[in-house]
Amino acid sequence: MPYSLGSRIGCESEEDCSHGESHSAAVAELPWRQTHGHPPLGAGVKFPVLHPRSLVNRKTLKDDSMAGLVLGVESVPDGLASGLLAGVNPVAGLYSYMFGLAGAAMFTSTAFMAVQGTGAMAIIVADVDLASRDDPARALYTLSILTGVVMILAGLLRLGSFLRFVSNSVMTGFITAVGVNIVLGQLTDFTGYEAEGGGRLTRTLNLILNFWKIDVATLTVGVVTIILIVTLQRTKLGPLGLVVAVFAGSAVAGIFDLLDRDVERVRDIVDVPRSLPLITMPVFGDIPTLFIPALSLAFVGLVQGAGVSAGFPNEDGSPQDESQDFVGQGAGNIAAGLFQGMPVGGSMSGSSLVASAGAKTRTAAFFAAGVMAVVILLFGGVIELVAMPSLAALLIVVGIGTIRPSRIISVAKTGTVPLAVMSITAILTLVIPLQFAVLVGVGISTILFVLRQSTRLVTRRLVFHDDGRIEETDPRETVPPNEVVVLQPYGALFFATASTLLEQMPTVTPESKNSVVVLRVRGVDDAGATLIDVVKQYAESLRETDSKLMIVTGNRNVIRQLRVTGATDVIGAENIYRSTKFLGESTRQAHDDAREWISERVLAGHQSTEQPPEIDDNEDHADGQEDQDV
Repeated sequence: MPYSLGSRIGCESEEDCSHGESHSAAVAELPWRQTHGHPPLGAGVKFPVLHPRSLVNRKTLKDDSMAGLVLGVESVPDGLASGLLAGVNPVAGLYSYMFGLAGAAMFTSTAFMAVQGTGAMAIIVADVDLASRDDPARALYTLSILTGVVMILAGLLRLGSFLRFVSNSVMTGFITAVGVNIVLGQLTDFTGYEAEGGGRLTRTLNLILNFWKIDVATLTVGVVTIILIVTLQRTKLGPLGLVVAVFAGSAVAGIFDLLDRDVERVRDIVDVPRSLPLITMPVFGDIPTLFIPALSLAFVGLVQGAGVSAGFPNEDGSPQDESQDFVGQGAGNIAAGLFQGMPVGGSMSGSSLVASAGAKTRTAAFFAAGVMAVVILLFGGVIELVAMPSLAALLIVVGIGTIRPSRIISVAKTGTVPLAVMSITAILTLVIPLQFAVLVGVGISTILFVLRQSTRLVTRRLVFHDDGRIEETDPRETVPPNEVVVLQPYGALFFATASTLLEQMPTVTPESKNSVVVLRVRGVDDAGATLIDVVKQYAESLRETDSKLMIVTGNRNVIRQLRVTGATDVIGAENIYRSTKFLGESTRQAHDDAREWISERVLAGHQSTEQPPEIDDNEDHADGQEDQDV
């Protein structure tokens, strides 16, 4: 499958990138012993760094070195572009790619996970306003380290399950807006016109209104680079085509230099050192103000990394652990921050590239980092000659590739609510700083989840027949006198659905005498204060009419919560039934006990010569459905 440049920096979510997902799938499905005859080095090890021998395999050294060469060479212009996108020293992008790769590879469970800069994370960094800090460069490194700490804590606390609360609508709106932001953020370097304005949209409007001020030479270099990128990546050069395109575009800039039409280059904004960076300590005083951006960066990075974990099974069949990959990404960020790099995360495109290039183990990541180190040490002068409009062109292609119309259309067709959520998230991402837009998106997802669950609760009545069959019907509007009413709620029972449950249960009236309502609580392991209050309220209203409530549940924690909150005192301990391993046994027992209780009360209320009225709970009819207890 051809490599897609659009995924290299910006298209990093698991739903936006799919290249390389089938790499070695047939082998991955087989156990290690079937394909190799012996277990892999370090099999079952939590962190590969604890067993250095597991980091290198001589049998795959050739394949891993070639794949590392491809990834390393391609990562040089990519790293520069990532730094440019983040609005920081482009060399910080180079360092982050190099040390992020190596640092993460020592800890991740997914061998092919390439931890590098991503478009979404770079845009967040650009919105943090590091320039206002006393030491902007060290503030960037501090942000990387802090992001790494948050990621490691998320991994150690095994918080991967919380990612499911981020809906597809939110991620689609966020990633789409990130793509737009990437494109708009590069128009200054692409056109040579320094637009005025406080935001990307404002500056874009200013550029349109002053289009005649665009520098033709700069624009020409950018356009040529885009054409070459789109063309060369479809040839046998594959991913190396973008390297050729960037340097070819820079050569065009050299021609304009000869014509006295200067085009801005990397050397005009930064000096590329001919040495590797030394360890730099963070600025601890900046940690409080950088915590929210670090939280947003960690969240985005972990979502993208989860896509890599799911899309690239280990070739040796060894298990993958999403939480361990969180720790690995955190280690990559700490390494990048200590060595003067920007925040990084699991890159779907980088992982796809190294896998499609023939990598066999995580050793390829170390080779890639080594190649980048050699390029910095020996070819720093060449890097300085790269034209800024060529890097801007690379990022524009990336941004356009990030926008997936098919995903947008799919969400729009799903319904009005998903469309609204996607639109709101996209608009917020465009107009407010991304570190806040991410958190707002998470909030929207959480609220949407709660709203959906609260509207999906349905309460049905179970009617027991003498022949053993059970009918499922709609509950009556009110609780009738002298009857057993068995209620079964379907859906999640928690604080948001408690009021819905109360609305769907039959209303207790003064005529609801000598009746029993049996409530089956299934699949609930935490009743919560709101739900317990509703149950107590309903039980008290039944007691006021000489009726009562029975509870059938299979969860010990729910029974404990009823006891410690005083709900058991209102309901009565004898009216709380514990489910057994036999389906429907406890509910049927509660039903029979309720009929007996009603018979005794009705009999006691009549003279001995009178015939007590028949107790009937079979007045409603519907399709039978077997009762089940959990």
